[in-house]
Amino acid sequence: MPTNPALPSTPEPLRLGAFADPVLVDPGPRLLRAVVAGYREAAPALVEPSVADLSGGAGDTGADDPDPSEIPTLKVLAGESAVDDATAGFRSASRLAALVDADAVELRVLDAPQPNPVLAGEETGFALIGSERAGAAAEPGGWYPVGDDASLRERYGSRFAEAEPYGLRTPSRRRVYEGIAARCDESVAAAVLGALDVTDGAGDTGDDAGDTGDDAGDTVDSAGDTPGGSGDASADGPDPEAARVRAYAVGAREGVLDRTLRRACEDAGLGSPSTFTRIKRLLRAADLIETVAEPQPVGRPRERLAPRGALAAAETPEETVAAVRDVTE
Repeated sequence: MPTNPALPSTPEPLRLGAFADPVLVDPGPRLLRAVVAGYREAAPALVEPSVADLSGGAGDTGADDPDPSEIPTLKVLAGESAVDDATAGFRSASRLAALVDADAVELRVLDAPQPNPVLAGEETGFALIGSERAGAAAEPGGWYPVGDDASLRERYGSRFAEAEPYGLRTPSRRRVYEGIAARCDESVAAAVLGALDVTDGAGDTGDDAGDTGDDAGDTVDSAGDTPGGSGDASADGPDPEAARVRAYAVGAREGVLDRTLRRACEDAGLGSPSTFTRIKRLLRAADLIETVAEPQPVGRPRERLAPRGALAAAETPEETVAAVRDVTE
């Protein structure tokens, strides 16, 4: 397994470890996905850990993975729209979040678009021309480096230092699992990940999430992108709102206490307790959940969640997702 993330390019892959303190400037969605895919190939249990990886213990990134401190770090200065497009679904967003959490990628907001994406280290720098523009000079789906300008690193390094951090709205798989497991238990955390991994196009679940090949459907390439260059959100898992609905629905199916579940989802980075009060209201309005009062020796009764209707009948992650697919504001 490679330990040095690489970008597909011509005449040979661009290994990020070959650059001193590299910065990537103005990547489009496809290039940003390719960066994440390169890290995923180098350290799959860090970027997209399976339930088996996560249940091995907090902070364990997988026995076969390199130590996170040994993975090359990359500064990324990207436009907000490019990041939004590249992280439209839970799968791609959680992968990038894992890299940010591990300090492998430092992501900041670019204030103005550049003529071309730039990859620059302390000793060299160049523009990256996509295969669609480089023609026969580049392999399909890859990039072609143009130029050799060591001054690019200093020029963009100062802009990076002044830029604002980009706040990802989606947590990593590890944060979701550990946040849910700490307040509920590991079986609930695994069930939540299973539901978040279901895609509208492929219906795959979290048990395969640690594989190094992309399994999000035939229309998505190894960078998690569609051939046309725009991400296929239906093959990339739920958006943030749908992810919240799925997580809360799983908790209801598992009979978790309402307050416990809302706080667990907050710890997991999925939303605030008040956000999940709203999600609870939506699911109750759809007649998919109910609450059962549990008297306490002192104080108000606790509310335990219980599924109803199609959610109660669901036996698989795919059936759970199908039951709540139309739950919206």
